[in-house]
Amino acid sequence: MKIGMNLPVMVPGLDRDLILEWSRRVDAGPYASLAAGERITFPNPEMMVTLAAAAAVTERVRLAFNVLVLPMHSTLLIAKQVATLDVISAGRVTLGVGVGGREEDYRAVGAICDERRLGRLEEQVALMRRAWAGERVVEGALRPVEPSPVQPGGPEILAGSLFPRSIRRAAHWADGLCSFSFGPSADEIGRQFELARAAWKREARSAPPRLVTGCWFALGRGARAQMDEYLHRYLGFLGPGVAEKLAPTVTTTCGQALQDAVGMIEDLGADELILAPTTSDPDEVHRVADLLG
Repeated sequence: MKIGMNLPVMVPGLDRDLILEWSRRVDAGPYASLAAGERITFPNPEMMVTLAAAAAVTERVRLAFNVLVLPMHSTLLIAKQVATLDVISAGRVTLGVGVGGREEDYRAVGAICDERRLGRLEEQVALMRRAWAGERVVEGALRPVEPSPVQPGGPEILAGSLFPRSIRRAAHWADGLCSFSFGPSADEIGRQFELARAAWKREARSAPPRLVTGCWFALGRGARAQMDEYLHRYLGFLGPGVAEKLAPTVTTTCGQALQDAVGMIEDLGADELILAPTTSDPDEVHRVADLLG
């Protein structure tokens, strides 16, 4: 199982120096991916710009969208931006896409958050792949939407799916699963993986799904308080008291707990675990590397 690392984009106070330092340290470490997530009405940096900056100072790690809320965006503009990032990074992009769950983010960008957004996402993925294949997808245009991605046919696309319906539907259009577990929970991750394996088999896909999941973590002195503060801030959109109820279920707040979680997720058959830090301290990159060897 590979280990990826999210940039601490959901921790307030990131600046140029921190973003670039985290990116360089992840690239120099034992990590397979450097990832970033998306929010709009939140103090995080915009993910496309952030991953472009990371691409410029890294050479090895894959650059993972974890995840991009595709129905909030113009399909072909995203196709062009992702292809450009693939060029800048020399073919190191992994695109995780999902529908999100924060209506205020949709409103902020003038997009519609309704029950059809999963269907729209599937249509958008199909259109992006046609564009990356070089089709002229714009009526009357003299050329396709370019540049072409370095990876033939475009980057792999993972479904940012957590629930059974969306996981089953992902077998029609995704290359794999990019999930997340608060705990992390063996039962939850195991169910998601089994649903994906069964759905890919039912659709007679030529390859099994790539199985990626993630979890939060905190290490060092004050880790429990750090985690609780992070969850209170990040999950505030769910309403008063929700973060306080969920916080005790998040157990990865010491080295042994993180090691146990990594072992458990590996045993479940994950191809990659992407860790989400709860501090902007770049030394966290080395702490995890030292802990996991």
